[in-house]
Amino acid sequence: MNSILHAHPAPAGMDPAEWQARVELAACYRLFDWLGWTELIFNHITLRVPGEHARPQYLINPFGLHYSEVTPENLVRIDIDGNVQDGSTHTVNRAGFVIHSALHAARPDAHCIMHVHTTAGCAVSCKEEGLRHDNFYSAMLWGDVGYHDYEGVTTNLDEQPRLVKSIGERNHLILRNHGLLAVGPEVPTAFNRLWTMQRACEIQLATDSGAGANRSIPVEILQKVPETRVAGRGPTNRLIFEAMLRKAGVGF
Repeated sequence: MNSILHAHPAPAGMDPAEWQARVELAACYRLFDWLGWTELIFNHITLRVPGEHARPQYLINPFGLHYSEVTPENLVRIDIDGNVQDGSTHTVNRAGFVIHSALHAARPDAHCIMHVHTTAGCAVSCKEEGLRHDNFYSAMLWGDVGYHDYEGVTTNLDEQPRLVKSIGERNHLILRNHGLLAVGPEVPTAFNRLWTMQRACEIQLATDSGAGANRSIPVEILQKVPETRVAGRGPTNRLIFEAMLRKAGVGF
């Protein structure tokens, strides 16, 4: 099986590790497009740039391009203050900077951050009870979902500490009345976490449309579920991610 990670050599003057990160992140943007997880030119997937830097730096999509137009070359490298670090002439969406820079700065383990406005995710984020842990996928997220109250379009820096507090040490965040967010140590793990949360939301909406009460899962069972997840492990996440890239025909 060929991997999209076997891409062309890094451009002259670019660290090979950064180029590899660019290839993987751009491929993820294309996969999101294939999955229908796009919102015009909005929303973001960010990835920390490997290596030692005076201040953390990460890659983000150029503002004004659709996810289907993102390439390894046109991704923008910025620092946590939003300053462009790679000479790019593209601008960066402020809401993406405010949300992602806050979490990248506060969580050293959050190398990749994904945020979407899917229909199912937005719908569940609008419900008072949020995501119930009563289906196969939501049970996997027991104890690992935070909530952040809606404060309007996320463009104010003073919201950053509250975002950080809302997610805490968790890996999944439901932005109330807004959408979904997941973090991970690399792209494949963040992708699988977001996919699982998105799938959980889809199933919750489906069960709520059917007649009769939903069957709950006992807490003593829920407490055991996360540690039994085969799909929650790094190597499996890589297999999932690359299989989906092949299915979507994504490559550079």
